[in-house]
Order: sequence, then structure tokens, then C-alpha cells
Amino acid sequence: MSNEIARRGILLVLSSPSGGGKSSIGRALRVTDPNLDLSISLTTRPPRESEVDGKDYHFVSDARFDEAVQGGELIEHAVVFGARYGTPRAPVEAALAAGRDLLFDIDWQGTRQLRAALPGDVVSVFILPPSLAELERRLRARHADDEATVWSRMDKAAAEIAHWDEYDYVVVNRDFDLAVASVRAILAAERLRRTRQTGLASFVSALLA
Repeated sequence: MSNEIARRGILLVLSSPSGGGKSSIGRALRVTDPNLDLSISLTTRPPRESEVDGKDYHFVSDARFDEAVQGGELIEHAVVFGARYGTPRAPVEAALAAGRDLLFDIDWQGTRQLRAALPGDVVSVFILPPSLAELERRLRARHADDEATVWSRMDKAAAEIAHWDEYDYVVVNRDFDLAVASVRAILAAERLRRTRQTGLASFVSALLA
């Protein structure tokens, strides 16, 4: 008898203010978890130096983004710091049916829309910084933004943090390794949720036969 029990996939959402650590935590999870894939969003912002089209994001024009919205190709979409982001529907539905998990690096707006579209499939985690002073230090340490952008991100941080209570779980990123371990434990537990294990009834029947 196989020990594998069929299950439906999970949409694991990580949200945080910029610099909170969601992207770094997500990358660390994926390094050790072959069943966790990144949901690749469409975006209208230009790629950063290290980003690859089709791997980090699908970088598209405003016209192509409009076409995707009007054609119902996106499960969710939002405007963040003046750029548009959206999640393609087809790969998400395929992953769920195949029992594969997808990682989402999206904000509270996208999380609301994703949960509205697929309420039983979303597991949401909000990553909090230990303090706003530490958040500012991390933003400056990554040397990705100019001074005006850093202050813009800090100005928006409080508004983003205000949505913490809409999430299933909250992790304070005081220590990076501990934060990664906490999210990994959340994912492990959610994979074992009885209602998500679609093959459990047949497994138990075979076990008792």
C-alpha cells in the first residue's frame, strides 16, 4: 500500500511591509521544499537588475495587463507603489488540482481577492518586523532604493501592518531562521489538514479492508 495520500494544493500567502522579510523567507522555504513553487505574477514595473522575466515575474506592458484583466485571466490584481501586479488563473488552478503548493508574495489587497476566489485553498501569513526602526534599517541595508523610495515605503508600512488581523497566522521576524522555521511549521500543519487530504477516505478504507 502506498503511503502517499492525494491532497489538494495550498496557496501559501506571505505578506509584509517592504523590508519585512517575506521574499527572503519565501526563497528560504523553496530551497528545501520541492513541492513549493513560486506563483509568478504579471507586473507592469520594470525588472530589477537581478530579476529574470518568467522566473521572478512576467514583465508586461499596461496594454497586455489590461488584456489579461478584461479576459478574466487573473485571479487577483492590485496597484502597489504605482505598478500593477496580478496572478494568472490557469497555473494556480492546475497546481491545486495536482496537489502542488504555490507561494504568493502579495499584499493585503491581493490576499483579499485570492481568498474571495479560492477561500478553502488560501493559507495566509503576515510577517511583522520587530520594530519600525529595524524595518527602516533593513530597507536601507539592501541598497535597492533611493532615499525618496525608502521614505515612501516607510510611510506605507503602517497602513500595510494595519491589515495584520485579516491573516490566518502572524510571524514576527526578529530572527530570520526562526521566522523561516515558523512558516515551515505552518505549511507542514496545513498540508495535514483533514479536509485538504482528498485521498484520505480511500486510504482509510484500504487500511481497514
